[in-house]
Amino acid sequence: MSTIEISSNVESLDATDGRSAIEKLWHLMQRQPLGAVGAIIVFTLIVLSILAPWVTPYDPVENRFTDMLVPPGWDYWLGTDQFGRDILTRLIYGARTALFVGLVSAFLGATTGLVLGVASAYFGGTFDLLFMRFIDVFMAFPVIIMALAIVSIFGSDLHFVILAITLPIIPDCARIVRSNALQIRAIPYVDAARALGFTHVRIILRHMLPNVMAPYLIIMTSAIGGAILLEASLSFLGMGVQEPTPAWGLMLQGGAEEYIESAFWVAFFPGFAIALTVFGFNMFGDAVRDVLDPRLRRQ
Repeated sequence: MSTIEISSNVESLDATDGRSAIEKLWHLMQRQPLGAVGAIIVFTLIVLSILAPWVTPYDPVENRFTDMLVPPGWDYWLGTDQFGRDILTRLIYGARTALFVGLVSAFLGATTGLVLGVASAYFGGTFDLLFMRFIDVFMAFPVIIMALAIVSIFGSDLHFVILAITLPIIPDCARIVRSNALQIRAIPYVDAARALGFTHVRIILRHMLPNVMAPYLIIMTSAIGGAILLEASLSFLGMGVQEPTPAWGLMLQGGAEEYIESAFWVAFFPGFAIALTVFGFNMFGDAVRDVLDPRLRRQ
């Protein structure tokens, strides 16, 4: 009886391992339909932003005063703004700004939080106590207020905007990574590595960091949507990316209030692009969490 059970288990494992990559991808999409939708949205935005010069028929910064506030039609699929600029073209080029700021800010913030969280859990003691109190103070400030303060002090250049969006991501990532790293620190093999004379850097890089990569990737993918939304908020308030750079927040700033009744497309399409992008990244981040977290993974 046991032989039959073992052989049947081996056959099932062989059948599972024998699936093609397409079949595995399709199975994953069936398990995570919203995650698949989010991945499609993200992939489409990345492709459009890369191919922007070839898929857009107009210059994103050229003013055409003879075509101001033209409604959506054959010549301008999503209409034009108050300066005669094609909204569809500016949306596609604006995706470059949103994705660049979002990806860079999320990567820098999550990576910094990863390093600090692992170091705090590893060294412990006074360093961990002081670090966590600093994180608590840091998290007491509202995100938008902190970002506004940074760009007000340093300016609204793109690298300072990225800095303003990166800093609020660090505390969240550091706290979550630290909680996972504390569990790894308590495993005896870390003490064994220290007893063998391994350096702190080697223990952290080779024995602790690989075991906290799953929460790190989850936080980073989930933070991209929030970073894009924060960049759009700063641009809308006039403290982010400045004209003539195409940016979704700037497009809202220029038409959200003045033309919402007479030319709704000026504000509607940029707002929809922001909402769709944040939704896509949030759904994709949730799917990554479910796949990487063994407690949430379905059999």
